[in-house]
Amino acid sequence: MKIKGVISDMDGVILDSEKLYVRFWCEAGQSYGFPFERKHALGIRSMARPFAIERLQGWFGDSFDYDTVRNKRIGLMNAYVEKHGIEAKPDAEKLLSYLKEKGIAVALATATPKDRAEEYLRRVGLLQYFDEVVSARMVKNGKPAPDIYLFAAEKLGLKPEECMALEDSQNGIRSANAAGCKTVMVPDLDGPTEEIMPLLYDVADGLWDVVRILNRGG
Repeated sequence: MKIKGVISDMDGVILDSEKLYVRFWCEAGQSYGFPFERKHALGIRSMARPFAIERLQGWFGDSFDYDTVRNKRIGLMNAYVEKHGIEAKPDAEKLLSYLKEKGIAVALATATPKDRAEEYLRRVGLLQYFDEVVSARMVKNGKPAPDIYLFAAEKLGLKPEECMALEDSQNGIRSANAAGCKTVMVPDLDGPTEEIMPLLYDVADGLWDVVRILNRGG
């Protein structure tokens, strides 16, 4: 089936921001006395609040106050972005421009609140390339549940199987695959695991390599 739409995650795929989430989750967690490490931050990437709470309390105990630590992380990251800005991933604009030129619809499917996602995209000059911006807050269940990809495809007027999903995290990959999208991993902070490989349509060597996958057919 021909791919008519691309639905992309934002952090770690379109924006080089996943490293900031990891850094500031660790700093926020440690500031409250929890041994929060990089592996913990990677484990909750793109994960919706209920799932993240369960996982974090599984690691750190019931005393882990998700909202308090998350609010601290948001404050630290907002201060950093305000001072230093935020960067797009290499070839993000090149790929998005190509998709627009080819008439392929594009949606964003992110755990980030819609207003903040749009502000970040506006800062790097990429917002105009997206036909739809969908946040986890707009659906019942966030990633790794399929809801956000199902909704994004619906907003584009397409079936999920007509859409290619671009993801960098295991939680996002599970979400897109469960929705029925052709799921492509664009590795950022880590690569595909043996467990996740069966869920993938392909693995891209950077964003511009997505064009190769789009054109391969099958």
